[in-house]
Amino acid sequence: MAKDIKPHYTYKDYKHWEGRWEVIDGEAFAMSPAPMPKHQDVSGNIHIALQQELVSCKECKAYLPIDWHVAEDTIVQPDNLVLCYQPHGSYITKAPSLIFEVVSPSTAAKDEHLKFDIYQREGVRYYVLVYPDEKLAKVYRLTQDGRYAKALDATDEAFTFDLQKCTIDFDFSKIWN
Repeated sequence: MAKDIKPHYTYKDYKHWEGRWEVIDGEAFAMSPAPMPKHQDVSGNIHIALQQELVSCKECKAYLPIDWHVAEDTIVQPDNLVLCYQPHGSYITKAPSLIFEVVSPSTAAKDEHLKFDIYQREGVRYYVLVYPDEKLAKVYRLTQDGRYAKALDATDEAFTFDLQKCTIDFDFSKIWN
């Protein structure tokens, strides 16, 4: 009996594809259709809030989706991220300090499990899962033992992200409009 053989994609394959994709452990994930307006609004508001908080920080910068080349067979595009180092080239290879993923029904399993595990393993200091329909954000902080622990379920609360080089006093009430 023959086993089902799934393709195993790498960055070499990925860089030739059209549209937006992610590859996780060799499996391709299409990032279409384009995010809905509510998702875009929340993601844009997160980016604006991060930029405003980082104005006085010379070390850290907020970005919208960019390729993170985690491994040859794992390339992800976080919705919002903060880098506390200067990226070089067409993608990043080192972990961001802070990642926000805006969760939709079609991305929930990937964001809550696959990406959660990748970000934890790679040492992303803070991971925030944002649920626009519920107006809820789940903030996870990396502990000393390298595991995520929930720090806050936020709706309209503020939270201070200590990125070592900078701090971000983030007001979650500003992202839902």
